[in-house]
Amino acid sequence: MLKIIIKEGENIERALKRYKRKHRNVKVMQNLRDGQFYTKPSVKRRREIQKASYIQNLRDQEEV
Repeated sequence: MLKIIIKEGENIERALKRYKRKHRNVKVMQNLRDGQFYTKPSVKRRREIQKASYIQNLRDQEEV
């Protein structure tokens, strides 16, 4: 469970923004969606490799 301690004099919108950022970083919703259906290990591995190659491609283009 995420807890956000509101500091004295802090705006509620800013605290809400911090909560949303923490929620996104913990990947709560993504884990729930991934758990809805079974994904074969080979498919998971294939997606990881595709994601890694995509990121590497972006980094290579950035260097040039």
